[in-house]
Amino acid sequence: QVQLVESGGGLVQAGGSLRLSCAASGRTFSSYAMGWFRQAPGKEREVVAAITRTGGSTYYADSVKGRFTISRDNAKTTVYLQMNSLKPEATAVYYCAARMVGSNNTYSTSKGSYNYWGQGTQVTVSS
Repeated sequence: QVQLVESGGGLVQAGGSLRLSCAASGRTFSSYAMGWFRQAPGKEREVVAAITRTGGSTYYADSVKGRFTISRDNAKTTVYLQMNSLKPEATAVYYCAARMVGSNNTYSTSKGSYNYWGQGTQVTVSS
């Protein structure tokens, strides 16, 4: 069982930055690939970024590539999402998710493949 708690959301002007954190419980954090997803009102939840259990490989949605950075600190059982040059269309509830991968060093962009989800944190970007 893994519990995920996101923090760091808030209101920011377009062009600004935010850093989201997702703290995970449990001692097997390094066995989980992690992902950040977002859901805007009236839209489906979509993948933003994903990272392998070791942090060696990452994925970014085209809409955030070059502006967002996903990283993880396995010693602190925390995954981060640094968001720069934010745009109003980034306004959404952001969720982190964990997928048990064991010893496999892969990530997933499919929300259906993730086992655990946080409660979400609101990000609002004003124009």
